[in-house]
Amino acid sequence: MDKTTTLLLFFSMFTFLTTSFSKNLCNQDDKTTLLKIKKALNNPYHLASWDPRTDCCSWYCLECGDATVNHRVTALTIFSGQISGQIPPEVGDLSYLQTLVFRKLTNLTGQIPRTITKLKYLRSLRLSWTNLTGPVPGFLSELKNLQFIDLSFNDLSGSVPSSLSLLPNLLSLDLSRNKLTGSIPESFGSFPAKVPDLYLSHNQLSGYIPKTLGNLDFNRIDFSRNKLGGDASMLFGANKTTWYIDLSRNMLQFDLSRVVIPKTLGILDLNHNGITGNIPVQWTEAPLQFFNVSYNRLCGHIPTGGTLQEFDSYSYFHNKCLCGAPLDSCK
Repeated sequence: MDKTTTLLLFFSMFTFLTTSFSKNLCNQDDKTTLLKIKKALNNPYHLASWDPRTDCCSWYCLECGDATVNHRVTALTIFSGQISGQIPPEVGDLSYLQTLVFRKLTNLTGQIPRTITKLKYLRSLRLSWTNLTGPVPGFLSELKNLQFIDLSFNDLSGSVPSSLSLLPNLLSLDLSRNKLTGSIPESFGSFPAKVPDLYLSHNQLSGYIPKTLGNLDFNRIDFSRNKLGGDASMLFGANKTTWYIDLSRNMLQFDLSRVVIPKTLGILDLNHNGITGNIPVQWTEAPLQFFNVSYNRLCGHIPTGGTLQEFDSYSYFHNKCLCGAPLDSCK
């Protein structure tokens, strides 16, 4: 046998073995679980690639890990498909899952299943833009590796679980655009590690913002479009590094005159509240890119300098007696 023939045979054998190996990366337990999930979702066309004759690591909406986790399924991301039903409880049997996403599935109903507490490696949970109902589950606090929770744009009701503040690795919590009631938990003033971004907007939350939140240095807070009252001045401070604060369309009442904002603040929206006082000169030091204090009870001269004159009158109008550019001159 000549050298060329030997090389061709070797290459053919290598290709065969590589191809055969690549077709069998999927863990059989994961494949069985995934086929149960597909059946529970009524075998939608969106999951047509989930063919039991093929390697599940090549299926649409999935990712598998490398050899260090034996190529187990690490991400299930089902997005914008014609899918109806409920989140199958079998999802909890994908024991190496790190990312779970059901998003923009308007025919997805029911509650968040408790079986997801079996997903001990889960880092990112995104169940958004669906028609999920029921409460925000307190049992999510059992998933100690969670970094991102997004349950926005659903029909979830009830209160915000105080136990979510126990999550040691949480970086972002988004419960916006639901039907949540009650108050913001006091425990949210004592997250154990890094302070997460908090998005609680477009709900029906009421009561006062806990003073304990003033001890934290948030990067982003959005409590807009709720029924929150009282003082919110504790969220500000010269020593903080906050970038984004939206408290608009609530019932907040406090004196703005003594509020010192972080020199990092880029987005500030306080419109449609009952805030009094004047705008401090110190606010000209912040790199504000968006600013709105309209529909309050503010008075006095709008300080000149910084970016405050770069916003149009709509950012200031419908106050008690604010004046100066971009509004009319003070008399």
